[in-house]
Amino acid sequence: MAPVLVAPSVLAADFSHLADEIARAEKSGADWLHLDIMDGHFVDNISFGPAFVAAVRKQTQLPLDVHLMIEHADHYVPRFVEAGANSITVHVEPEAKHEVASTLGLIRAAGCGVGLTLNPATPFSAIEPYLATIDLLLVMTVHPGFGGQAFRPEMMEKVSRAKAWRDSRGAKLHIEVDGGINAETAKLSIANGANVLVAGTSVFRAQDYRAAINALRGDSNLT
Repeated sequence: MAPVLVAPSVLAADFSHLADEIARAEKSGADWLHLDIMDGHFVDNISFGPAFVAAVRKQTQLPLDVHLMIEHADHYVPRFVEAGANSITVHVEPEAKHEVASTLGLIRAAGCGVGLTLNPATPFSAIEPYLATIDLLLVMTVHPGFGGQAFRPEMMEKVSRAKAWRDSRGAKLHIEVDGGINAETAKLSIANGANVLVAGTSVFRAQDYRAAINALRGDSNLT
């Protein structure tokens, strides 16, 4: 089984102490940093853009896992590549207003990890045609746009199907979950095949980041 990776979501960090928050997460054992880009159109919230990603890049050597919850992702991919993204994930839904295969190819050509995601209401079949062309599948376990939502356990069916696809082909696909991830829901996600855990409030609102990260991996006995 692939090692479980924890990717704290910077959206939940204290932006007034961003450098300190990033350093603390890194020293506490974070594997990646997850950055949610929202445009107020594809999702009903606005977060930050390439300049913010570039600022984070200057503070850490951790891989930056950039999730584009935006329309016309193909237009913006080069800006996030330049800002320092290591992997870029885009949405499969028609409302994202881009040609999915072409955008995935654009990300690949730029040398970034290629990710694709689907919202809770989107069937797994929507991403099946692309599975062989991506490095990471992100299964949203809440409706995207706002942090602090309750985890939707019915999304584990999609995680299990992705694991079955990965195992049947011996593929190296990362299966990532995002939304309501804490020690309890992380355990369920891992059991169903997820190996990358995006966690916002459960890390950045914890007193002890290292304990929180270890608990997500199931290593709550570690310090």
